[in-house]
Amino acid sequence: MSNTFRLGVVINPFAGIGGSVGLKGSDGADIRDKALAMGAEKLANEKMGRALNVLKGLSGFTVLTAGGEMGEDCSKQLNLPLEVIYQPKQSPSSADDTENAVRALIAHGVDLVLFAGGDGTARNVCAIVGDKVPVLGVPAGCKIHSGVYAVTPSAAGEVVKRMLTGELVSVRQAEVRDIDEQAFRQGKVQSQHFGEMQIPDELSYVQSVKMGGREDESLVLNDIADYISELMSDEPDVLFVMGSGSTVNQVMATLGLPNTLLGVDIVKNGEVIAADVTAQALLQAVSNAPARLVITAIGGQGHVFGRGNQQLSPAVIRAVGRDNIWLVATKQKLQQLDGRPLRLDTGDEALDEALAGIIPVITGYQDKVYYPIV
Repeated sequence: MSNTFRLGVVINPFAGIGGSVGLKGSDGADIRDKALAMGAEKLANEKMGRALNVLKGLSGFTVLTAGGEMGEDCSKQLNLPLEVIYQPKQSPSSADDTENAVRALIAHGVDLVLFAGGDGTARNVCAIVGDKVPVLGVPAGCKIHSGVYAVTPSAAGEVVKRMLTGELVSVRQAEVRDIDEQAFRQGKVQSQHFGEMQIPDELSYVQSVKMGGREDESLVLNDIADYISELMSDEPDVLFVMGSGSTVNQVMATLGLPNTLLGVDIVKNGEVIAADVTAQALLQAVSNAPARLVITAIGGQGHVFGRGNQQLSPAVIRAVGRDNIWLVATKQKLQQLDGRPLRLDTGDEALDEALAGIIPVITGYQDKVYYPIV
């Protein structure tokens, strides 16, 4: 995995075209054709351009997108580093093309999906993304009832800019909603819930803060511990490998379990089934059962592996898998890195390269940020 931030971009070129001609929506080919016949202009590319323009002059990222009006044209006009990974199957493009483009972005390991459209587009994106990666909508449609959109196109660009420049950006769940366009044209607003997606949000402290906006570390550790213990209770058949360090120790205390502060324990169904395990015993355990690794950054340089947790051998980490690593840390600890990335030193350069990139870090109760690790 490259250390370059991979920004997925998808545009519904026809989003919002029904609004200016009074059609109160743009869902469906018949409405799209009618709007175009009435002289409606396509503005979705212009709005995505306003978002992406905020990123001009920045480095360390690549835009992955679909061909033509679905993202390629807009990105080329701004001279952004670009890779086209999907071509629309038909012209004009369809909702199927939106879903297929998002599916291709996911397969290419994007760190964020930035899409332009309305609530119908959000539904298409949600159907593919689920909670796989964070998304952010650039408002371009007639209907913007979903909570996954930034307030303006430029605001969307500012949030992405914060991610690219190393600022801490929280991630939260947001609702995808859409209304019945036929009923809306008759003056009735019938809104329906279609799912939720993760969106990057401006760094905010909703709970566990002191005056002045700084975290109370002990309270935040409690929040993290409560959230992890809640997640663990949902998976009674999974082995949880509990790494060393004070943050993980707090999780174990919340669970009411004994903990090896400078060692690695295994928890299953709310009980410690192995304490202070060796690398060999750990490998045998995680090779024969589904497992997750709960670990924190340790050491003054933000090391995740290779400092005081050698029991987590390259073979163990590979057996667990990158997607099953739950990295926990307070935002205060991350901010103390002063923009430096988290560090990998597994002893296996190929594994370090595979783990590198952008990784979610659980920083509070139902709160996480995305942070670089190299």
